Amino acid sequence: MEKQRKSGHLVLVTVPFQGHITPMLQLATILHSKGFSITIIHTELNSPNPSNHPEITFVSIPDKLTKSQLSDTDVAGLTLILNKNCAAPLQKCIKKLLHSYGHIAAVLYDTLMYCAQTIADNLRLPGITLRTCSATTLLFFPVFSQLDEKDFISGIESPELRVLQLQRFRALLSQNPTEATMETRVAFTNVVRSSSAIIVNSMEFLEQEALSKVKKYFPAPIFTIGPLHKLAPTVCSSLLNEDEKCILWLDKQSPESVIYVSFGSIASMDRQELVETAWGLANSKQPFLWVVRPGLARGSEWDESLPNGFRESVGERGCIVKWAPQKQVLAHVSVGGFWSHGGWNSTIESICEGVPMICKPFFGDQHVNSSYICRVWNIGLELHELERGNIEKTIKRLMVDMEGNEIRKRAMDLKEKAALSLMEGGSSSSSLYDLTNQISSA
Repeated sequence: MEKQRKSGHLVLVTVPFQGHITPMLQLATILHSKGFSITIIHTELNSPNPSNHPEITFVSIPDKLTKSQLSDTDVAGLTLILNKNCAAPLQKCIKKLLHSYGHIAAVLYDTLMYCAQTIADNLRLPGITLRTCSATTLLFFPVFSQLDEKDFISGIESPELRVLQLQRFRALLSQNPTEATMETRVAFTNVVRSSSAIIVNSMEFLEQEALSKVKKYFPAPIFTIGPLHKLAPTVCSSLLNEDEKCILWLDKQSPESVIYVSFGSIASMDRQELVETAWGLANSKQPFLWVVRPGLARGSEWDESLPNGFRESVGERGCIVKWAPQKQVLAHVSVGGFWSHGGWNSTIESICEGVPMICKPFFGDQHVNSSYICRVWNIGLELHELERGNIEKTIKRLMVDMEGNEIRKRAMDLKEKAALSLMEGGSSSSSLYDLTNQISSA
Protein backbone atom coordinates (compact mmCIF):
# COMPACT_ATOMS: atom_id res chain seq x y z
CA MET A 1 0.00 0.00 0.00
CA GLU A 2 2.89 2.35 0.73
CA LYS A 3 4.14 1.83 -2.84
CA GLN A 4 0.68 2.59 -4.23
CA ARG A 5 0.45 5.87 -2.33
CA LYS A 6 3.91 6.81 -3.56
CA SER A 7 3.15 6.12 -7.23
CA GLY A 8 -0.22 7.84 -7.20
CA HIS A 9 -3.77 7.31 -8.32
CA LEU A 10 -4.81 6.82 -11.93
CA VAL A 11 -8.25 7.19 -13.48
CA LEU A 12 -8.88 5.05 -16.57
CA VAL A 13 -11.87 5.73 -18.85
CA THR A 14 -13.12 2.97 -21.14
CA VAL A 15 -15.84 2.54 -23.76
CA PRO A 16 -18.47 -0.23 -24.03
CA PHE A 17 -16.90 -2.35 -26.79
CA GLN A 18 -15.25 -5.73 -26.16
CA GLY A 19 -12.19 -4.94 -28.27
CA HIS A 20 -11.63 -1.74 -26.27
CA ILE A 21 -12.53 -2.96 -22.76
CA THR A 22 -10.00 -5.79 -22.91
CA PRO A 23 -6.83 -3.74 -23.55
CA MET A 24 -7.93 -1.08 -21.03
CA LEU A 25 -8.35 -3.70 -18.30
CA GLN A 26 -4.99 -5.18 -19.26
CA LEU A 27 -3.39 -1.75 -19.00
CA ALA A 28 -5.04 -1.20 -15.61
CA THR A 29 -3.63 -4.47 -14.28
CA ILE A 30 -0.15 -3.66 -15.59
CA LEU A 31 -0.10 -0.18 -14.03
CA HIS A 32 -1.43 -1.54 -10.74
CA SER A 33 1.49 -3.99 -10.69
CA LYS A 34 3.79 -0.96 -11.02
CA GLY A 35 2.46 0.55 -7.80
CA PHE A 36 -0.42 2.76 -8.96
CA SER A 37 -3.88 2.58 -7.46
CA ILE A 38 -6.54 2.42 -10.16
CA THR A 39 -10.11 3.57 -10.66
CA ILE A 40 -11.84 2.58 -13.90
CA ILE A 41 -14.77 4.71 -15.03
CA HIS A 42 -17.03 2.76 -17.38
CA THR A 43 -20.46 3.04 -18.95
CA GLU A 44 -23.46 1.25 -17.45
CA LEU A 45 -23.88 -0.70 -20.68
CA ASN A 46 -21.39 -3.55 -21.14
CA SER A 47 -19.81 -2.86 -17.79
CA PRO A 48 -16.89 -5.11 -16.71
CA ASN A 49 -17.28 -7.54 -13.81
CA PRO A 50 -15.59 -5.98 -10.73
CA SER A 51 -15.28 -9.37 -9.02
CA ASN A 52 -12.70 -10.39 -11.63
CA HIS A 53 -10.49 -7.45 -10.61
CA PRO A 54 -10.58 -7.00 -6.82
CA GLU A 55 -7.48 -4.77 -6.89
CA ILE A 56 -9.26 -2.15 -9.04
CA THR A 57 -12.06 0.28 -8.13
CA PHE A 58 -14.90 0.47 -10.68
CA VAL A 59 -17.29 3.39 -11.07
CA SER A 60 -20.11 3.48 -13.62
CA ILE A 61 -21.55 6.54 -15.34
CA PRO A 62 -24.87 6.79 -17.24
CA ASP A 63 -24.53 6.51 -21.02
CA LYS A 64 -28.16 6.36 -22.23
CA LEU A 65 -27.15 3.75 -24.82
CA THR A 66 -29.03 0.62 -25.86
CA LYS A 67 -27.75 -2.79 -26.99
CA SER A 68 -29.16 -2.16 -30.45
CA GLN A 69 -27.15 1.05 -30.74
CA LEU A 70 -23.93 -0.86 -30.01
CA SER A 71 -24.58 -3.11 -33.01
CA ASP A 72 -25.02 -0.09 -35.30
CA THR A 73 -22.46 0.04 -38.12
CA ASP A 74 -22.31 3.86 -37.89
CA VAL A 75 -19.31 3.91 -35.55
CA ALA A 76 -18.78 7.66 -35.94
CA GLY A 77 -22.39 8.46 -35.04
CA LEU A 78 -22.25 6.13 -32.05
CA THR A 79 -18.96 7.67 -30.87
CA LEU A 80 -20.50 11.12 -31.10
CA ILE A 81 -23.53 10.06 -29.05
CA LEU A 82 -21.31 8.32 -26.50
CA ASN A 83 -19.22 11.45 -25.90
CA LYS A 84 -22.20 13.80 -25.76
CA ASN A 85 -24.04 11.54 -23.32
CA CYS A 86 -21.05 10.87 -21.09
CA ALA A 87 -19.21 14.21 -20.96
CA ALA A 88 -21.15 15.76 -18.05
CA PRO A 89 -21.35 12.63 -15.84
CA LEU A 90 -17.70 11.84 -16.56
CA GLN A 91 -16.57 15.30 -15.47
CA LYS A 92 -18.69 15.06 -12.32
CA CYS A 93 -17.21 11.64 -11.54
CA ILE A 94 -13.58 12.72 -12.03
CA LYS A 95 -14.16 15.86 -9.90
CA LYS A 96 -15.54 13.66 -7.12
CA LEU A 97 -12.53 11.32 -7.34
CA LEU A 98 -10.17 14.29 -7.29
CA HIS A 99 -11.86 15.56 -4.14
CA SER A 100 -11.66 12.09 -2.53
CA TYR A 101 -8.03 11.34 -3.36
CA GLY A 102 -6.67 14.88 -3.28
CA HIS A 103 -4.48 14.10 -6.27
CA ILE A 104 -4.85 12.20 -9.55
CA ALA A 105 -1.58 11.42 -11.34
CA ALA A 106 -3.24 11.13 -14.77
CA VAL A 107 -6.45 10.39 -16.66
CA LEU A 108 -5.94 7.59 -19.18
CA TYR A 109 -8.72 7.24 -21.71
CA ASP A 110 -9.66 5.25 -24.78
CA THR A 111 -9.37 7.57 -27.79
CA LEU A 112 -13.03 6.92 -28.62
CA MET A 113 -13.94 8.65 -25.33
CA TYR A 114 -12.21 11.81 -26.48
CA CYS A 115 -14.24 14.07 -24.17
CA ALA A 116 -12.00 12.80 -21.34
CA GLN A 117 -9.06 14.86 -22.66
CA THR A 118 -11.09 18.08 -22.53
CA ILE A 119 -12.18 17.25 -18.99
CA ALA A 120 -8.59 16.50 -17.96
CA ASP A 121 -7.48 19.84 -19.46
CA ASN A 122 -10.24 21.68 -17.58
CA LEU A 123 -9.15 20.06 -14.30
CA ARG A 124 -5.46 20.62 -15.10
CA LEU A 125 -4.72 16.90 -15.06
CA PRO A 126 -2.45 15.05 -17.50
CA GLY A 127 -4.52 13.28 -20.15
CA ILE A 128 -3.08 10.15 -21.76
CA THR A 129 -4.82 8.37 -24.63
CA LEU A 130 -4.82 4.62 -25.27
CA ARG A 131 -4.96 3.57 -28.90
CA THR A 132 -6.49 0.09 -29.22
CA CYS A 133 -5.63 0.07 -32.94
CA SER A 134 -2.23 -0.04 -34.60
CA ALA A 135 0.11 2.95 -34.44
CA THR A 136 -0.22 3.18 -38.22
CA THR A 137 -3.83 4.35 -37.95
CA LEU A 138 -2.50 7.55 -36.38
CA LEU A 139 -1.19 8.48 -39.82
CA PHE A 140 -4.76 9.15 -40.87
CA PHE A 141 -5.35 11.70 -38.10
CA PRO A 142 -3.56 14.63 -39.74
CA VAL A 143 -5.42 13.79 -42.96
CA PHE A 144 -8.70 14.42 -41.16
CA SER A 145 -8.07 18.15 -41.10
CA GLN A 146 -5.65 20.27 -43.14
CA LEU A 147 -3.13 17.85 -44.65
CA ASP A 148 -3.49 17.75 -48.45
CA GLU A 149 -2.91 14.91 -50.90
CA LYS A 150 0.66 15.96 -51.74
CA ASP A 151 1.70 16.07 -48.08
CA PHE A 152 0.11 12.71 -47.40
CA ILE A 153 1.84 11.03 -50.34
CA SER A 154 5.23 12.41 -49.24
CA GLY A 155 4.57 10.91 -45.82
CA ILE A 156 4.26 7.37 -47.18
CA GLU A 157 7.29 7.25 -49.45
CA SER A 158 8.85 4.21 -47.76
CA PRO A 159 8.34 0.83 -49.49
CA GLU A 160 6.71 -0.67 -46.40
CA LEU A 161 4.05 2.04 -46.13
CA ARG A 162 3.38 1.95 -49.89
CA VAL A 163 2.66 -1.77 -49.63
CA LEU A 164 0.04 -0.98 -46.98
CA GLN A 165 -1.94 0.93 -49.63
CA LEU A 166 -2.51 3.82 -47.25
CA GLN A 167 -3.45 6.09 -50.14
CA ARG A 168 -6.35 3.80 -51.02
CA PHE A 169 -7.54 3.75 -47.42
CA ARG A 170 -7.17 7.51 -47.23
CA ALA A 171 -9.38 7.84 -50.31
CA LEU A 172 -11.99 5.53 -48.76
CA LEU A 173 -12.02 7.62 -45.59
CA SER A 174 -12.58 10.77 -47.63
CA GLN A 175 -15.56 9.46 -49.60
CA ASN A 176 -18.90 11.04 -48.66
CA PRO A 177 -18.19 11.57 -44.94
CA THR A 178 -21.22 12.21 -42.75
CA GLU A 179 -21.44 15.18 -40.42
CA ALA A 180 -20.83 12.83 -37.48
CA THR A 181 -17.74 11.42 -39.21
CA MET A 182 -16.28 14.86 -39.78
CA GLU A 183 -16.94 15.92 -36.20
CA THR A 184 -15.37 12.82 -34.65
CA ARG A 185 -12.34 13.03 -36.96
CA VAL A 186 -11.60 16.60 -35.90
CA ALA A 187 -12.15 15.66 -32.23
CA PHE A 188 -9.81 12.65 -32.49
CA THR A 189 -7.07 14.72 -34.07
CA ASN A 190 -7.34 17.55 -31.55
CA VAL A 191 -7.32 15.39 -28.42
CA VAL A 192 -4.45 13.19 -29.57
CA ARG A 193 -2.42 16.29 -30.38
CA SER A 194 -3.12 17.79 -26.95
CA SER A 195 -2.60 14.61 -24.92
CA SER A 196 0.37 14.24 -22.59
CA ALA A 197 1.23 10.84 -24.05
CA ILE A 198 -0.05 8.22 -26.48
CA ILE A 199 -0.09 4.54 -25.51
CA VAL A 200 -0.25 1.95 -28.29
CA ASN A 201 -0.75 -1.79 -27.85
CA SER A 202 2.01 -2.62 -30.31
CA MET A 203 5.71 -3.43 -30.58
CA GLU A 204 8.40 -1.23 -32.07
CA PHE A 205 9.61 -3.80 -34.60
CA LEU A 206 6.10 -4.39 -35.99
CA GLU A 207 5.47 -0.82 -37.14
CA GLN A 208 8.89 0.78 -37.24
CA GLU A 209 8.38 2.73 -40.48
CA ALA A 210 4.93 3.99 -39.50
CA LEU A 211 6.07 5.01 -36.02
CA SER A 212 8.88 7.13 -37.46
CA LYS A 213 6.26 9.04 -39.49
CA VAL A 214 3.71 9.28 -36.67
CA LYS A 215 6.26 10.86 -34.34
CA LYS A 216 6.66 13.73 -36.81
CA TYR A 217 2.96 14.61 -36.61
CA PHE A 218 2.31 14.41 -32.86
CA PRO A 219 4.22 16.26 -30.13
CA ALA A 220 3.30 13.81 -27.36
CA PRO A 221 5.63 10.88 -26.66
CA ILE A 222 4.38 7.56 -28.02
CA PHE A 223 4.76 4.48 -25.82
CA THR A 224 4.51 1.10 -27.56
CA ILE A 225 3.95 -1.23 -24.63
CA GLY A 226 2.39 -4.21 -26.36
CA PRO A 227 1.46 -6.93 -26.27
CA LEU A 228 -0.64 -5.89 -23.30
CA HIS A 229 -2.11 -9.37 -22.87
CA LYS A 230 1.37 -10.82 -22.29
CA LEU A 231 2.17 -8.20 -19.67
CA ALA A 232 -1.19 -8.87 -17.97
CA PRO A 233 -1.95 -12.49 -18.92
CA THR A 234 -4.51 -13.22 -16.18
CA VAL A 235 -7.04 -10.49 -17.02
CA CYS A 236 -10.60 -11.80 -17.49
CA SER A 237 -12.53 -9.26 -19.55
CA SER A 238 -14.89 -11.14 -21.84
CA LEU A 239 -18.45 -9.78 -22.02
CA LEU A 240 -19.60 -13.16 -23.40
CA ASN A 241 -19.35 -16.52 -21.69
CA GLU A 242 -16.30 -18.40 -22.97
CA ASP A 243 -16.97 -22.04 -23.84
CA GLU A 244 -14.13 -23.95 -22.20
CA LYS A 245 -15.34 -27.27 -23.68
CA CYS A 246 -13.65 -26.37 -26.95
CA ILE A 247 -10.27 -26.81 -25.22
CA LEU A 248 -11.15 -30.44 -24.49
CA TRP A 249 -12.00 -30.85 -28.18
CA LEU A 250 -8.66 -29.28 -29.17
CA ASP A 251 -6.86 -31.72 -26.87
CA LYS A 252 -8.04 -34.57 -29.15
CA GLN A 253 -6.71 -33.04 -32.38
CA SER A 254 -3.31 -33.47 -34.05
CA PRO A 255 -0.66 -30.75 -33.62
CA GLU A 256 -1.12 -27.71 -35.92
CA SER A 257 -4.09 -29.35 -37.67
CA VAL A 258 -6.94 -27.06 -36.57
CA ILE A 259 -8.05 -23.88 -38.29
CA TYR A 260 -9.54 -21.54 -35.69
CA VAL A 261 -12.23 -19.21 -37.08
CA SER A 262 -13.44 -16.09 -35.28
CA PHE A 263 -14.58 -12.75 -36.64
CA GLY A 264 -14.54 -10.81 -33.39
CA SER A 265 -17.30 -9.30 -31.29
CA ILE A 266 -18.91 -6.86 -33.76
CA ALA A 267 -18.50 -7.99 -37.41
CA SER A 268 -21.54 -9.56 -39.08
CA MET A 269 -22.41 -11.21 -42.39
CA ASP A 270 -25.56 -12.09 -44.26
CA ARG A 271 -27.00 -15.62 -44.22
CA GLN A 272 -25.57 -16.60 -47.62
CA GLU A 273 -22.07 -15.58 -46.54
CA LEU A 274 -22.47 -17.76 -43.44
CA VAL A 275 -23.60 -20.68 -45.63
CA GLU A 276 -20.58 -20.25 -47.93
CA THR A 277 -18.28 -20.08 -44.91
CA ALA A 278 -19.78 -23.28 -43.51
CA TRP A 279 -19.38 -25.29 -46.72
CA GLY A 280 -15.90 -23.88 -47.33
CA LEU A 281 -14.85 -25.18 -43.94
CA ALA A 282 -16.56 -28.53 -44.54
CA ASN A 283 -15.01 -29.01 -47.99
CA SER A 284 -11.49 -28.17 -46.78
CA LYS A 285 -11.48 -31.44 -44.78
CA GLN A 286 -9.48 -29.67 -42.06
CA PRO A 287 -10.51 -29.85 -38.39
CA PHE A 288 -11.93 -26.47 -37.37
CA LEU A 289 -13.03 -24.55 -34.30
CA TRP A 290 -15.58 -21.95 -35.37
CA VAL A 291 -16.93 -19.14 -33.20
CA VAL A 292 -20.49 -18.49 -34.38
CA ARG A 293 -21.35 -15.56 -32.16
CA PRO A 294 -25.03 -14.72 -31.60
CA GLY A 295 -25.76 -12.12 -34.26
CA LEU A 296 -22.83 -13.14 -36.50
CA ALA A 297 -25.40 -13.84 -39.21
CA ARG A 298 -27.63 -10.76 -39.35
CA GLY A 299 -31.02 -11.46 -37.82
CA SER A 300 -29.86 -14.79 -36.39
CA GLU A 301 -29.99 -15.77 -32.73
CA TRP A 302 -27.21 -18.32 -33.09
CA ASP A 303 -26.67 -21.31 -35.40
CA GLU A 304 -30.08 -21.60 -37.03
CA SER A 305 -28.63 -20.08 -40.19
CA LEU A 306 -26.18 -22.95 -40.68
CA PRO A 307 -27.10 -24.96 -43.79
CA ASN A 308 -29.02 -28.22 -43.57
CA GLY A 309 -26.72 -31.22 -43.41
CA PHE A 310 -23.67 -29.18 -42.42
CA ARG A 311 -23.23 -30.55 -38.91
CA GLU A 312 -23.77 -34.10 -40.14
CA SER A 313 -21.21 -33.55 -42.90
CA VAL A 314 -18.42 -32.40 -40.57
CA GLY A 315 -19.22 -34.57 -37.55
CA GLU A 316 -16.49 -34.51 -34.89
CA ARG A 317 -14.12 -32.71 -37.29
CA GLY A 318 -15.81 -29.43 -36.46
CA CYS A 319 -16.42 -27.70 -33.14
CA ILE A 320 -18.85 -24.75 -33.08
CA VAL A 321 -19.12 -22.46 -30.04
CA LYS A 322 -20.75 -19.12 -29.25
CA TRP A 323 -17.52 -17.68 -27.86
CA ALA A 324 -14.06 -19.08 -27.15
CA PRO A 325 -11.20 -18.31 -24.75
CA GLN A 326 -9.16 -16.97 -27.66
CA LYS A 327 -5.75 -16.50 -26.06
CA GLN A 328 -5.92 -20.06 -24.71
CA VAL A 329 -7.04 -21.37 -28.10
CA LEU A 330 -4.24 -19.64 -30.02
CA ALA A 331 -1.66 -21.00 -27.59
CA HIS A 332 -2.91 -24.58 -28.04
CA VAL A 333 -0.57 -26.97 -29.84
CA SER A 334 -3.39 -28.22 -32.09
CA VAL A 335 -4.08 -24.82 -33.68
CA GLY A 336 -2.22 -24.33 -36.95
CA GLY A 337 -4.05 -21.36 -38.40
CA PHE A 338 -6.37 -18.49 -37.50
CA TRP A 339 -9.05 -17.22 -39.89
CA SER A 340 -9.74 -13.76 -38.52
CA HIS A 341 -11.45 -10.46 -39.30
CA GLY A 342 -8.08 -8.80 -38.77
CA GLY A 343 -8.94 -6.92 -35.57
CA TRP A 344 -5.87 -5.52 -33.84
CA ASN A 345 -6.27 -7.53 -30.61
CA SER A 346 -6.63 -10.76 -32.61
CA THR A 347 -3.64 -9.82 -34.77
CA ILE A 348 -1.38 -9.20 -31.77
CA GLU A 349 -2.55 -12.35 -29.98
CA SER A 350 -1.91 -14.48 -33.07
CA ILE A 351 1.57 -13.02 -33.59
CA CYS A 352 2.50 -13.77 -29.97
CA GLU A 353 1.68 -17.46 -30.48
CA GLY A 354 3.28 -17.78 -33.93
CA VAL A 355 -0.03 -18.71 -35.55
CA PRO A 356 -0.34 -17.82 -39.28
CA MET A 357 -3.55 -16.19 -40.42
CA ILE A 358 -6.25 -15.97 -43.05
CA CYS A 359 -7.73 -12.46 -43.14
CA LYS A 360 -11.21 -11.40 -44.17
CA PRO A 361 -11.47 -7.76 -43.06
CA PHE A 362 -14.94 -6.27 -42.60
CA PHE A 363 -14.43 -2.58 -41.81
CA GLY A 364 -12.18 0.14 -40.42
CA ASP A 365 -8.60 -0.57 -39.43
CA GLN A 366 -9.07 -4.28 -40.17
CA HIS A 367 -8.12 -3.53 -43.79
CA VAL A 368 -4.82 -1.91 -42.76
CA ASN A 369 -4.09 -4.76 -40.34
CA SER A 370 -4.76 -7.33 -43.07
CA SER A 371 -2.35 -5.50 -45.37
CA TYR A 372 0.32 -5.71 -42.69
CA ILE A 373 -0.36 -9.42 -42.11
CA CYS A 374 -0.45 -10.45 -45.77
CA ARG A 375 1.84 -7.94 -47.54
CA VAL A 376 4.38 -6.59 -45.04
CA TRP A 377 4.94 -9.30 -42.43
CA ASN A 378 3.86 -12.06 -44.87
CA ILE A 379 2.37 -14.22 -42.12
CA GLY A 380 -1.05 -14.72 -43.67
CA LEU A 381 -3.29 -14.97 -46.71
CA GLU A 382 -6.06 -12.53 -47.59
CA LEU A 383 -9.51 -13.91 -48.42
CA HIS A 384 -11.24 -11.54 -50.82
CA GLU A 385 -14.53 -13.33 -51.35
CA LEU A 386 -16.70 -15.46 -49.07
CA GLU A 387 -17.31 -18.20 -51.63
CA ARG A 388 -16.99 -21.86 -50.65
CA GLY A 389 -14.47 -22.81 -53.37
CA ASN A 390 -12.27 -19.83 -52.58
CA ILE A 391 -12.49 -20.55 -48.85
CA GLU A 392 -11.57 -24.22 -49.32
CA LYS A 393 -8.60 -23.33 -51.53
CA THR A 394 -7.28 -20.67 -49.12
CA ILE A 395 -7.53 -22.95 -46.08
CA LYS A 396 -5.60 -25.67 -47.91
CA ARG A 397 -2.94 -23.18 -49.01
CA LEU A 398 -2.33 -22.26 -45.38
CA MET A 399 -2.83 -25.59 -43.63
CA VAL A 400 -1.61 -28.17 -46.16
CA ASP A 401 0.54 -26.70 -48.95
CA MET A 402 4.25 -25.86 -48.80
CA GLU A 403 3.30 -22.19 -49.02
CA GLY A 404 1.71 -22.53 -45.58
CA ASN A 405 4.93 -23.93 -44.11
CA GLU A 406 6.88 -20.86 -45.22
CA ILE A 407 4.20 -18.56 -43.80
CA ARG A 408 4.31 -20.49 -40.51
CA LYS A 409 8.09 -20.08 -40.26
CA ARG A 410 7.75 -16.31 -40.62
CA ALA A 411 4.98 -16.28 -38.00
CA MET A 412 7.26 -18.14 -35.58
CA ASP A 413 10.00 -15.60 -36.25
CA LEU A 414 7.66 -12.77 -35.23
CA LYS A 415 6.69 -14.72 -32.09
CA GLU A 416 10.35 -14.81 -31.06
CA LYS A 417 10.77 -11.09 -31.72
CA ALA A 418 7.63 -10.35 -29.67
CA ALA A 419 9.06 -12.32 -26.74
CA LEU A 420 12.34 -10.40 -26.96
CA SER A 421 10.51 -7.05 -26.86
CA LEU A 422 9.05 -8.02 -23.46
CA MET A 423 12.37 -9.00 -21.91
CA GLU A 424 14.34 -6.57 -19.77
CA GLY A 425 15.90 -4.07 -22.14
CA GLY A 426 13.42 -4.94 -24.90
CA SER A 427 11.48 -2.14 -26.60
CA SER A 428 8.13 -2.80 -24.90
CA SER A 429 9.69 -3.31 -21.48
CA SER A 430 11.69 -0.10 -21.82
CA SER A 431 8.66 1.81 -23.11
CA LEU A 432 6.60 0.72 -20.12
CA TYR A 433 9.38 1.84 -17.77
CA ASP A 434 9.47 5.25 -19.48
CA LEU A 435 5.67 5.59 -19.32
CA THR A 436 5.49 4.88 -15.59
CA ASN A 437 8.32 7.33 -14.99
CA GLN A 438 6.53 10.06 -16.93
CA ILE A 439 3.29 9.53 -15.01
CA SER A 440 5.06 9.49 -11.65
CA SER A 441 6.99 12.68 -12.36
CA ALA A 442 4.08 14.65 -13.84
